Amino acid sequence: MRIAIATVQVPFIRGGAEILADGLVHAIQEAGHSVDLIAMPFRFSPVSEIQRSMKLWASENFENLNGYQCDRVICLKFPAFYLQHPNKVGWLLHQHRSVYDLWNTEFTAEFSQSAEGKQLKLEITEQDTKALSTFREIYTIAKNVSKRLQQFNQINSIPLYHPPEFAEAFYTKPAEPYLFFPSRLETLKRQDLLIQAMRFVRSPIVALLGGEGGQQPSLQSLIEQYGLQQKVRLLGRLTDAEKLSFYAHCLGVFFAPYNEDYGYVTLEAMLSRKPVITCTDAGEPVEFVVNEQTGWIVEPDAKAIAEKIDQLYHQQAIAKEMGVAGYDRYRALDISWSNVVQNLLH
Repeated sequence: MRIAIATVQVPFIRGGAEILADGLVHAIQEAGHSVDLIAMPFRFSPVSEIQRSMKLWASENFENLNGYQCDRVICLKFPAFYLQHPNKVGWLLHQHRSVYDLWNTEFTAEFSQSAEGKQLKLEITEQDTKALSTFREIYTIAKNVSKRLQQFNQINSIPLYHPPEFAEAFYTKPAEPYLFFPSRLETLKRQDLLIQAMRFVRSPIVALLGGEGGQQPSLQSLIEQYGLQQKVRLLGRLTDAEKLSFYAHCLGVFFAPYNEDYGYVTLEAMLSRKPVITCTDAGEPVEFVVNEQTGWIVEPDAKAIAEKIDQLYHQQAIAKEMGVAGYDRYRALDISWSNVVQNLLH
C-alpha cells in the first residue's frame, strides 16, 4: 500500500511527537509499504493562526497527491485530522489541549479569558467531533488520550502503545545515589516539583535533570533560591549514549508531568530496570507504574515526594526489585511497532 502520515511540526522543537512519527515511518517501511510523512508548521498563537491552520488542513484532499493514489492516511495531530480522504485512520497523539483538559488550569493558554479564545474552544470542540466521526478507525497513543476524547467529544477509541526510541539499547548497572529526570524543561513537565521536593530530602541523594527548554532560567533560579546547588543539577542536552548511561546507573527515576499523554520516560525507566516515582495527576505514567510494586504514586506534594525519595535511598534492595518488576511489566504489555502497524493498516 501507499501510506501518507499527516501531522504538524512546531518549528525548531523536536520531541516525542517527532520521534513517534519517524518511528512509524520506519516501521511501515519495514512492513513493506511505501510511506511518506507530510507535515505543515503549527503556531500556538495568536488565535487567528490556529484558525488559519484549521482551515488549511480542512481544505486538503489527500485522495490524489501529484498523480499518486494514496491508499490510506494516518493522522497524528491536531488539526491534521481535518483533511479529506475516504480511508483515514487516526492515531492521535493528543488534541489541542489548551481548549480541553488544560482549560481553566494553571497551564491555561493566555487567550483563554478572551472572547476570541472562548470562541476558539467552541470551534475546535465542534470541528474535532465532526472530523473524527468520519474516520475508519480511531486509535490513540494512550489510555489518557482515549479518556479525554471520550470525555470531551464522546468518541470511542483504542489505545495503541508503541516503544520508545532505542528500546533495545537500554541496559542496567549497579545503582549510584542519584535520581534521574530527563525531559524538556517545560512548565507541564513540572521539574519545579522535584526541585521543591529536594528541599525536604534528608538522605545523601542528588537529583540530575536532563534536557533543554524555555524553563531553564527559572529552574536554575529556583535551585539557587533554595541553595540546592549541591543537591540538584541541570545537565542540559544529553547525547543518546549519555541518556542511556544516566538511566542505567541511577537509583530511580522521577517523572511527574501534569496529565501526560504518554511519556517515554516511564517506559525508558522500566527498560532500564529502575523504579519510578510519579504523581496521582501525572496522566499516563499512572497507567504504567504499579504503586509499591514498580515504583510509587504519590500526591503532587513536595514533602510527599521527598519521603519517597528518602525511602528509595534507604531501601535500595527493594528499589532494585521494583526495577526488575517494572521491566517484566513492560515486556508483558506487548509494546511493539509491529503491533502498531498491524492495527493501523489492517
